[in-house]
Amino acid sequence: MSTGAFCAKLGPFGSRTGVGGMRDLGRKSFKIIGFAALGAACFICLLTARTAAQERPDSNPGDDAPVASSNNNSNNNNNDEQPAGKSEAPALPQVHSSGQNGSLQLGVGDLVEMTVYDVPELTSKTRISSTGDIYCALIGPTHVAGLTTEEAAQLIQKRLSAFLKDPYVSLFVTEYASQGASLLGEVAKPGVYPVMGDQHLFDLISASGGLSEKAGQSMTVTHRSDPDKPVTLPLSRNLSDHPESNIQVFPGDTVVVRKADIVYVVGDVSRPSGVLMNANGITVLEAVALAGGTTRTAKLNSTRILHKGPTGMIETTVQLKKILRAQAPDLSLQANDILVVPSSAGKILAGRTLEAAMQAATMVSVVAVP
Repeated sequence: MSTGAFCAKLGPFGSRTGVGGMRDLGRKSFKIIGFAALGAACFICLLTARTAAQERPDSNPGDDAPVASSNNNSNNNNNDEQPAGKSEAPALPQVHSSGQNGSLQLGVGDLVEMTVYDVPELTSKTRISSTGDIYCALIGPTHVAGLTTEEAAQLIQKRLSAFLKDPYVSLFVTEYASQGASLLGEVAKPGVYPVMGDQHLFDLISASGGLSEKAGQSMTVTHRSDPDKPVTLPLSRNLSDHPESNIQVFPGDTVVVRKADIVYVVGDVSRPSGVLMNANGITVLEAVALAGGTTRTAKLNSTRILHKGPTGMIETTVQLKKILRAQAPDLSLQANDILVVPSSAGKILAGRTLEAAMQAATMVSVVAVP
């Protein structure tokens, strides 16, 4: 058989007949596609199972149970702690009120304004009487001296309950006449200033207008609770130099700002006067300079300091001429010292002689002119 006849017999796909070869090829193709589909399905199943296995610990209700129980326990603990918190709740208003006016007690002469919610007829402004009472409509006099505004409001509320249903009373002190601190001495406006809430010494000085020009370097604070032990504190015009002096003040305290120490410069100077001492004291040259300096007739080497000692006046000679020339050390003065700069009789006589000579020369010139 020839090669061409053999190929024609097998057909175009190498089978014995063309149609039969196509059928065999189709069966093989379906088998391959089926195996491929089966393999893909198996792979998807394995991937799904693996993913489910990874997610199972998070979705396991058995693992969530302890967490839920711990949350319940924490909630129970919080619920157990709430009653303790509720028992401490009443302390909060006391702290809040003490930060404002709760720490202040009402006293005789205070001007109080009372307001009853939803009952404008009972709103009134009255001053506490000398017996410590205020007059309220429906209930009459009520003793409030020694009580805080909150305590007095609760007392009035309780008494009004016999006439009104659930009354709400608020008190506001317009003017404190009994809860002030006295500020005396070298300040711009001495007087009694109200002490409301947490106030300190510098607040009181600021309310008085500040220190005066003659304010010294110290002040004395006497607390009403301990009047026998006054406290002396340092002071300067720059209040930030002594922050430790900014102590708390209370109603009834007395603050006295001392006057600055003075030395007196008298004699042959331009402006004899008293000179205020500063914090570091004052020297002879500084005192003379503040007095305007010496005049031309001053006897510099006879300058002296008079100091009052326990046995009388003590005199100290000052070589002012040498001090002005930086040939001798400058001397320090003490409070209430008197620096005396005498006049020189010779300089006065020479000045008068020169003046007389000038007058005579003037007269001669006037006569000679005609």
